Amino acid sequence: MLLNDIKDDRVGAGMVSITDVDVSGDLQHAKIFVSIYGDEAARAETMEGLESSASFVRRELGHRIRLRRTPEVSFYEDRSLERGDRMVHLLNQIGADRDQKETDDVDDE
Repeated sequence: MLLNDIKDDRVGAGMVSITDVDVSGDLQHAKIFVSIYGDEAARAETMEGLESSASFVRRELGHRIRLRRTPEVSFYEDRSLERGDRMVHLLNQIGADRDQKETDDVDDE
């Protein structure tokens, strides 16, 4: 649906990936977590487009799956990939700093 059915141009402002979907036990609420690649402006614009498309997504889900009641759809930005990338960068930096210190210690001897 994200790639082909949502016609809101704002959704195309950043690359969007669905990272998780959390459906409540009573099937009345669906939280859709998305990762958006792009700058802050593109992320904000994409989230606005997704939020305005929530009713369309809900209606399409109702047509595509057979449930007594179609869940309310909400979109949430998932920044865990971004945080994970930052952690990897920091760990690599610590490793590089440690290697540099070891090299400096060997040179001092």
